[in-house]
Amino acid sequence: MIKGIIMRGVGGNYYVDTDGGLVECRARGLFRLKNIKPLVGDRVLIRLTDDGGNSGYIEEIKERSNEMVRPPVANVEQLLVFFSVKSPEPNFLLLDKLIIAAEMNNLKPVICFNKSDLADEELKKHFMSIFTETGYKVIFTSIFDEKSINEFKSILKNKLSAFYGPSGVGKSSVINAIQPDFKLKTGEISDKLKRGKHTTRHVEIYRLNFGGYIVDTPGFSSFSLAGIGKFELKEYYPEINKFNSGCRFMDCLHYKEPGCVVKDAVNDGLISRVRYNNYIRLLEEIQNMNSY
Repeated sequence: MIKGIIMRGVGGNYYVDTDGGLVECRARGLFRLKNIKPLVGDRVLIRLTDDGGNSGYIEEIKERSNEMVRPPVANVEQLLVFFSVKSPEPNFLLLDKLIIAAEMNNLKPVICFNKSDLADEELKKHFMSIFTETGYKVIFTSIFDEKSINEFKSILKNKLSAFYGPSGVGKSSVINAIQPDFKLKTGEISDKLKRGKHTTRHVEIYRLNFGGYIVDTPGFSSFSLAGIGKFELKEYYPEINKFNSGCRFMDCLHYKEPGCVVKDAVNDGLISRVRYNNYIRLLEEIQNMNSY
């Protein structure tokens, strides 16, 4: 049998990248009986069904290191949380949600602010300051800045990386800049809604000619944190966790409780107020969800 990775799936057909090229495969019926659906990113073993090596069957799906629901993709090693500095303006609440989604899948996110040619140094410093105490890597990219694209390539090399972010922030344009032969369709910003028009319609993996794979996913403007309890949320804010043990109450939510060192740290500038305000909004969102 032949090793491969599922690059895309359309209508029950799965396109598997192998050392011998791309093979169109169907999944064996036993997967359906076991309620297992092959996912983009799955490492598989296939059996060829013709002499030309163009078609086959998926015989085995290797154990997954992780499985993401949105987008439906397996074995992601790195998640790029992708926003633009302007046009459209970054939604920091959504950005935090996507960071949490990465953490829930045991992935350290890389925060990427694209269209950096539209921002001055002061704005870049402001964005950096929001995440200084988180430990997350923050980069700025622009298709007009070859140095930033080369830095981005070094981050992607030899990993399976997924892009998370809203439409119109330039994910497909940057991917095209990284490797022009992808020729991904790009979109423009809606003047009325001030957000991007969807250009990526399905989840698909692309092989990088310098090593690794990337997943281009449909953009989205909302994301639910269903499944996280109110006491869990603070665990996904590393800068809040640093101060967690100093509060008067062991179960402090850092919300309205007295003697909260986290609130003191915010007032002292040790925790970004943007991040803290987002934490409170998400905490209220979770409490509202659980009250029904």
